[in-house]
Amino acid sequence: MNQTEILDFLYPILPALIVGVVAFYFFYTYSKNEENRRRFLILRENQKTALPIKLQAYERMALFLERISPGKILFRVKPASEEADLYANLLIGNIEQEFEHNLAQQIYVSNECWDYIKTSKNATIGMIRKAAAKDEVQNADQLREIILKSLMDKQSPTDAAISYIKKEVKSLT
Repeated sequence: MNQTEILDFLYPILPALIVGVVAFYFFYTYSKNEENRRRFLILRENQKTALPIKLQAYERMALFLERISPGKILFRVKPASEEADLYANLLIGNIEQEFEHNLAQQIYVSNECWDYIKTSKNATIGMIRKAAAKDEVQNADQLREIILKSLMDKQSPTDAAISYIKKEVKSLT
């Protein structure tokens, strides 16, 4: 076979090869776009069902933080006796019970938000323990008074977590 015969053979094959490559490229691009479109539709459908559940979780966590806020828990949980230690333990037990009741919500909120919530809970418990450990605390009423006075000087630990929840919910919607 000489060079002319090879060229005569390639001339009809070359356009078919070019058409084949272009067709493959368009088919590949179309397939990718369809796959991305399907993923987007599935994601959008999941968002429709997941967003309300997430918002409910954020609502529950905000309610939890409101319920364990030192100012509110002191008025909600009345002392069973006059002993400050027993009252402090009652308050801490109430906070822990509220927390355990809402543990499952952590799967719907971000890790950073959950860390804020846990830190807030622990800071509130720490505030109660610190107040109960003071020498001037003789009874439950004095404990309540000291905790409330400490809230006048600084922000409640739960307020920062509630602010973070509000910020995160705004980013979701």
